[in-house]
Amino acid sequence: MTLFGATRTPRNIVFGAGQRKALPQFAARAGRRALVVTDERLAADRDFRDLIDAVGAAGVETRIFTGVIAELPVECIAAGVEAGKAFGADSVIGIGGGSCLDAAKAISLLLAHGGATADYYGEFKVPGPILPLISLPTTSGTGSEVTPVAVLTDPDRALKIGIASPYLISETAICDPELTYSCPPSLTAVSGADALTHAIEAFTTARREPSAGLVHEHVFLGKNAFSDHYALLAIEHIGASLRQAVENGNDHVARERLMFGAMAAGLAFGTAGTAAAHAVQYPVGAMTHTPHGTGVALMMPYVMQINRDWCAPELGEIGRALGVSMPDGPVELAADATIDAVADLLRAIGIPSSLKELGVTRGQLPTVCEQSLGIARLIKNNPRPLDVSSMDLLVAAAFSGDRASLVTAADKRKAS
Repeated sequence: MTLFGATRTPRNIVFGAGQRKALPQFAARAGRRALVVTDERLAADRDFRDLIDAVGAAGVETRIFTGVIAELPVECIAAGVEAGKAFGADSVIGIGGGSCLDAAKAISLLLAHGGATADYYGEFKVPGPILPLISLPTTSGTGSEVTPVAVLTDPDRALKIGIASPYLISETAICDPELTYSCPPSLTAVSGADALTHAIEAFTTARREPSAGLVHEHVFLGKNAFSDHYALLAIEHIGASLRQAVENGNDHVARERLMFGAMAAGLAFGTAGTAAAHAVQYPVGAMTHTPHGTGVALMMPYVMQINRDWCAPELGEIGRALGVSMPDGPVELAADATIDAVADLLRAIGIPSSLKELGVTRGQLPTVCEQSLGIARLIKNNPRPLDVSSMDLLVAAAFSGDRASLVTAADKRKAS
């Protein structure tokens, strides 16, 4: 196998407790009039105001846009663009959870290039650099601060839609785990589970032939040497911290490791991509209005199971990174132990175990299958090629909570 690696990363990544205080100097390098994109809750926080005052003291005028709301409808992007135009913004600072950071990306894009968000849906539609963007996450989940994608809700579309381009990557990502200390257990769980799913899917995604044109033909390049490094780094840190951070939000070491893992997971999937768990979540999320992290994490053990025979060695490596005690014998046994460990961890932090629990009905399953298969940018990354039959099997198992139904026929013969 040819050794191949590629990364799509910010110019600057700064991680560590208290590092938000590095923002003023980065902001001063980026421009002189910064639009700050956030939500109403965070904008009312005293620490947030102190941070923005420090940016002002560094010689950067700021205008705060607080119109980001959950699910990121395109209307709030348009309002942010109008605020940026009226202010004459020459740079953008995104502070908040994944929706705030994705909003900052989209607003930076439209301030630089004009038009509407729909003009840029898909891959490689952004024609050039966006306004200089600085991202500060306040959750440990999406990894948006380091990725080349923004996900929005368009009322004219049945599903969420993505804008994917290397130009969307932040110029600077500042990851300060102190910003996550106030995250409640439920948000910590859902966000952290999302990050774990990013890392697992990035490490098990299909590997593409490393042609000279690969990096220009795909935003998400598939499994490679660099993405593997970041994915295993993420899995190790998330596995060691997720449950602890959910159960004890005052465990600062767990908070630190979880944010580090989420950032590393973003670096992994921001280059490699994600696959079937994310594809299924798009229609499920639209139907049930449940958090993205809940949906992808629920699907992850089922996706690992149906993919097992196509990536058993990789699943074993994931298990070792998680600290799972591996059985002797064929690699499939290690893969099974890994899948069980991931399912146990997700159950322990409160992730539901079936699509039925989310409110999906049996009558909706054909639509879930059809729409999931239609998300080609994700389905093409899955290590096992998925068709109508295999997708039906996957979704039916996830609906009923019956992972055993995905065990291969060969395994069933061995057990009999």
